[in-house]
Amino acid sequence: MVKPVWRDVHGILLLDKSAGLSSNQALQKARRLFRADKAGHTGSLDPLATGLLPVCFGEATKIAGLLLGARKAYAAECALGVSTTTDDAEGEVLERRVVPPLDDEAIRRAAAGLTGRITQVPPVYSALKQGGEPLYRRARRGEDVVAPAREVAVYRFDLLGRAGDRLRLEVECGSGTYVRSLVRDLGERLGCGAHVTALRRLWVEPFMQPRMFTLERLEALAAEGEAALDACLLPLERGLAALPQLAVSATEAILLGQGRRPVRPGATAVPLACAIDPTGRLVALVAIGDGGEMRVLRGFNAVTAPRSPV
Repeated sequence: MVKPVWRDVHGILLLDKSAGLSSNQALQKARRLFRADKAGHTGSLDPLATGLLPVCFGEATKIAGLLLGARKAYAAECALGVSTTTDDAEGEVLERRVVPPLDDEAIRRAAAGLTGRITQVPPVYSALKQGGEPLYRRARRGEDVVAPAREVAVYRFDLLGRAGDRLRLEVECGSGTYVRSLVRDLGERLGCGAHVTALRRLWVEPFMQPRMFTLERLEALAAEGEAALDACLLPLERGLAALPQLAVSATEAILLGQGRRPVRPGATAVPLACAIDPTGRLVALVAIGDGGEMRVLRGFNAVTAPRSPV
């Protein structure tokens, strides 16, 4: 196989991951299509899952950590009456139970009890690490794995539709929430168990109405040339749309680029903001202290912004 010649590519790709691929496999396929020297994704999706996987190239990898903590939304389908080892359709059946008579209101009440700040036990077949090793590897070896409980935020857990023992659900949640665990716990509240049969990530803040690209579409664009591919990228500033913007002078931009700390006497303290120079370029993520001192949290090199998708 011919090794790709990597190039400098900067921006955010809103990838529509297909089922059957791990997030890293999808990332590597996208990276090879773009021949991007540097790439990273912003939060794993299970192989079963489809939908939005933001992929950061070049300078955009510097904001991947911020996107990891963003609010997300999912559409899920689940089957009542069957519990599995992985809490989804890829696992082995652990138990089958009779589904009791349930009306939609009873299901909605049970789901409402799983919203807010809740304590959740992640699936043992997950990428969470203990002792530097993912839990799923230990589980596959047959070890007795106990996933530690943790607090997560669930903003919405809605029943959209039902066909017998099959439910269509929608979840809006914070970072670290496992929809598989929510569905498992919903099944226990209903007294019959449940597992995820399909899962799709709809959006990741701030990409609330994302225009996504499948790998198949990207492959077709790659045949047209690099310009067609690069036109799919969003500038990294789009990933910071929720942050306040701070206009800085050309002199302040130079000082920030040198790692120095310009001072604005009387400026309001801000924990995190985007410093934008007079040309509209993102210079750095900065914090402003009580004395008006600007401190660089993350600096950015000057790049040519990609053309946003039309």
